[in-house]
Amino acid sequence: MEIKETDIIGEVVAKDYRTASIFKRMRIDFCCNGNRTIKTAIENKLDRTILLKEINELTKQTAQNQIYFNAWPLDLLIDYIEKTHHRYVESKINEIKPFLGKVVKVHGNNHPELVEIQAEFLKSAGELSMHMKKEELVLFPYINKMVLAKEKGEKVDPAHFGSVENPVEMMMQEHDTEGVRFRRISKLSNSYNPPQDACNTYRVTYAMLRDFEENLHQHIHLENNILFPRAIEMESDLNNKFSNSCTMPSCSI
Repeated sequence: MEIKETDIIGEVVAKDYRTASIFKRMRIDFCCNGNRTIKTAIENKLDRTILLKEINELTKQTAQNQIYFNAWPLDLLIDYIEKTHHRYVESKINEIKPFLGKVVKVHGNNHPELVEIQAEFLKSAGELSMHMKKEELVLFPYINKMVLAKEKGEKVDPAHFGSVENPVEMMMQEHDTEGVRFRRISKLSNSYNPPQDACNTYRVTYAMLRDFEENLHQHIHLENNILFPRAIEMESDLNNKFSNSCTMPSCSI
């Protein structure tokens, strides 16, 4: 299928994650702002033409070891997100914090941007930890309940938060916050390029921050562009199925 300028960026990446590298190289946010069309994201017609040509050439190539997350059952996708991305965030936060602390202590006077980077990362660490707990304790269990209800052909009990769209909207807003925060960290760090006087610890810290941001992009993409839309669609399907059916004796008269 040919990709057009009217296609939604997040949907393009959801169908073929290899395209994420192209969008990233052109500094186009495919995760937090993935709900835009290619045309909206790129006003320059020449750049848009080059991008579309490159994406279409890529998508025509046979994907080797390509993982099609869009085809996964939602409970499997949730399990993958928790075990791959949530665990990564938890472990890397604990790994990066002391490195950042050491770099700020040694180089902070000559490179005051490090103090700002540390402050932004510590905010992100705290808020991401709370964010993931809300997903693991509230949103994800409810999506898993819907999956089970669909498999059994049963009605799912209403959640205390109302429609699944409510926590999804909150999670997406928090994703946006992290997207803005890491764009700032990237800018402060000159796209994670250390200065000439950087020691090995300095360079390693920037490399870890870069990897953390890249992992976060895929993490947010899987939720914003695949998990959340499909969860909303599943809830709608379940509601329509049982609102259009009647179990009262009068229905058989």
